[in-house]
Amino acid sequence: QVQLVESGGGLVQAGGSLRLSCAASGRTFSTFVMGWFRQAPGKEREFVATISRSGGSTYYTDNVKGRSTISRDNAKNTVYLQMNNLKPEDTAVYYCAASSSLMVATTRKHYAYWGQGTQVTVSS
Repeated sequence: QVQLVESGGGLVQAGGSLRLSCAASGRTFSTFVMGWFRQAPGKEREFVATISRSGGSTYYTDNVKGRSTISRDNAKNTVYLQMNNLKPEDTAVYYCAASSSLMVATTRKHYAYWGQGTQVTVSS
């Protein structure tokens, strides 16, 4: 069991940056692959980025590749998503998720634990 709490969302102008954080508690954080997903109004929740248990492997959806960086600090039980050059289409609720998968995972079915989400709004 692991509990996840996201923070760092907000309102930002297009071209701006935000750093999302997700603090974990419960089971040993370093045993989980971590991921970020997002859900825009009227759309399904979609994959954004994932990071391996050690942090040595990452993977991004094409929509954010080159603009975003996922990282983790296992000593602080926290995973981050740095987002730069934000666009209005990045507006969504962003969710942190934890997976017991051995490798990075890009689909929702691999993630058993989810946070409550943090709103990101990008104005044009």
